[in-house]
Amino acid sequence: MIDIQGLEFGYAHSDFRLSVPSLRIDGRERVAVIGPSGSGKTTLLNLIAGIFVPNNGEISVDRVQVNALGDAGRRDFRITNIGFVFQDFELLDYLSVLDNILHPYRITRALKLGQEVRGRAVALAEQMGIAKYLKRRPDELSQGEKQRAAICRALLTQPKLVLADEATGNLDPENKTHILDLLFASLAERDATLLAVTHDHDLLARFDRVVDFRQFRTPGAAND
Repeated sequence: MIDIQGLEFGYAHSDFRLSVPSLRIDGRERVAVIGPSGSGKTTLLNLIAGIFVPNNGEISVDRVQVNALGDAGRRDFRITNIGFVFQDFELLDYLSVLDNILHPYRITRALKLGQEVRGRAVALAEQMGIAKYLKRRPDELSQGEKQRAAICRALLTQPKLVLADEATGNLDPENKTHILDLLFASLAERDATLLAVTHDHDLLARFDRVVDFRQFRTPGAAND
C-alpha cells in the first residue's frame, strides 16, 4: 500500500532533515509510529498524503507515485483515497459538524455527494457518539467530540488508507478503547490500511507492527 524509497525532506530556513531510506506498509496492515517529539512523524504523514513534497525520493500509495503528481492531482488523490485524521482536527468553525464531516465531497469533483453519503455520515456520527451534535458548530464541542468528528470525516470516503495523527489523543481511556475499536472495525470492513502516529504506548499491542521514528531522524531541530 505504501512504498517509500530514498526519501529526503527538509523545511526551508530550518536545520530539520528527515531521511527515510526505505519503508513499506502492506495493504491491510495496522502500523503505529512512535518516536520523540520533533522526529518527523507528522511530517511523514503529510508527505505520504501529498501535502508536502519531498526534496528527493519516491512515495507511492497503492502503486501511485504521489510526489510525481501536480498540486491538483495530489489533492484529488488525497481526498479520494486517503482519510486523514489531523492532530489539530482541521474542522471549519463556520460549518456545522455534519457539514464538516461532508466537507471532502464539497471540495472536489472526484466525489459525488448524494443521499447515500449523507446517510453514511449520520451513521458514522451515531457510531462515534456525536449524532446529537451534528447541527452544532465545532466551537461548541469538547476536544474529544471534535476528535470524533474528525475521525468521521476521515472515514466517510471509505478510503483505502487512513493516516491518523494522535487520533485518540483527546479521548479518555474508556472512549479511547471504544473509538479505536470502531476505527479498526471500519478499516476491516474495507480491507483498508492504517498508519497511526501515537504517543500512547498502551495502544501499541493493538497494532500489527510498530515503527520507531528515531531511526529516521538526522541531527537538527524542528517541531513534529
